[in-house]
Amino acid sequence: MKLVSATIADLEVILSHRREMFREMGGEYLRQVDAFESASRCYFLAALQDGSYYGLLCELDDNIIAGGGVLIARWPGSPMNFDPRRAWILNLYVNPEHRRQGIARMLLQALLRWCRDNGFHSVALHASEYGRPLYEKLGFRMTNEMRLKL
Repeated sequence: MKLVSATIADLEVILSHRREMFREMGGEYLRQVDAFESASRCYFLAALQDGSYYGLLCELDDNIIAGGGVLIARWPGSPMNFDPRRAWILNLYVNPEHRRQGIARMLLQALLRWCRDNGFHSVALHASEYGRPLYEKLGFRMTNEMRLKL
């Protein structure tokens, strides 16, 4: 098993992981899961080209079995973090037949290492009920973020 950086050639795999992640979360996501992909395609194509998305894929026997990435967004900084960038981990997905083997943990730890190595002082993510236990074990905590659906 090895980890490799994603390239534009991996766009379809990234989109597939993202689609399946939302499909598995169910609920309201299921109503829009197929319609959102064109927006995601445009975003990830540009982000992979300009470096505002760092993707990492896990290969086993020449097959990609998992992946995840870091979205790097421009940010105005704050008194707690002067960096004008913000990192969000997203798209953490492991094919069902390879789950419960530590692959998600390995991927997440590699993404966190990449964030540290690239000067980020914090990283955020949106946790599904499935991922929350792993994120909490690795030190993620709830924040004061709120959201209003318009």
